[in-house]
Amino acid sequence: MGCCAGLAVISGLPRLGLFLLWVFTDRLTIAFDSFILGFLGFLLLPYTTVFYALAYAPIRGVEGFGWFFVALGFILDIGSYTGGGAARRRRVEA
Repeated sequence: MGCCAGLAVISGLPRLGLFLLWVFTDRLTIAFDSFILGFLGFLLLPYTTVFYALAYAPIRGVEGFGWFFVALGFILDIGSYTGGGAARRRRVEA
């Protein structure tokens, strides 16, 4: 998968991006010790899970600037959950 195509998939459809990472690479098996942890990330925090898997280094874990991307993923996840409620309220009020 090309870098630009991968970023396009992850930015719009993080769960599809996680699925493609799982099928075509070993990043998820390297980053997560158990299937349950990766699966919960897939269900609840997909952006955070993608960024954690990409920032994880096998021996050192996530360090330095990698934590910025993990935090950015968490902000995107929270924004996707809260943005839906705000859009629904605007629709109801209009």
